[in-house]
Amino acid sequence: MRAYWYDNEAGDQRQPHDSGREVHAEYLSQLGVLYCRFADEKDVDKLAEERSYKNRDVITVSPEKMGDVYEEKVKSFFHEHLHEDEEIRYIRDGAGFFDVRSEGDEWVRIYLEKDDLIILPAGIYHRFTTDTNNYIVAMRLFKEEPKWTPLNRGPEVDVNPFRKEYLQTRQAIPSQ
Repeated sequence: MRAYWYDNEAGDQRQPHDSGREVHAEYLSQLGVLYCRFADEKDVDKLAEERSYKNRDVITVSPEKMGDVYEEKVKSFFHEHLHEDEEIRYIRDGAGFFDVRSEGDEWVRIYLEKDDLIILPAGIYHRFTTDTNNYIVAMRLFKEEPKWTPLNRGPEVDVNPFRKEYLQTRQAIPSQ
């Protein structure tokens, strides 16, 4: 895992967009974003049990696997959104970027590779894209039946109860 401030320059979302300013794991933690590295899936099983996750699936995001819908799907994953559930992703192969909003509404880019696991809190605005290799295999964990319901950012989502709760728990985040 490597985290840094997104440069906001025009260009393909799959490029690094590296501003050269690092973001430390402690700051991610203050945003509610947790990171682990697990070489053994048994560690993921243990985490899932501790957090009451009962279901999982594996998704491969690549042109070979998704065919003609690949570009459309990658663009849809990159729309800024939140979920009303915590989101856990365990990278089994390949690599990609999760971008999360900071307390100042800037993007923090998090690069994940094989064996990286990320936990995003409910209510955090984020987006996802593959890197320029256009390939990632990720395990998605779910508390109940598998679902993936993105709520795209907008005035009605800004007042969502999960968004409000997230912001209340993050009121005193010091700047990095």
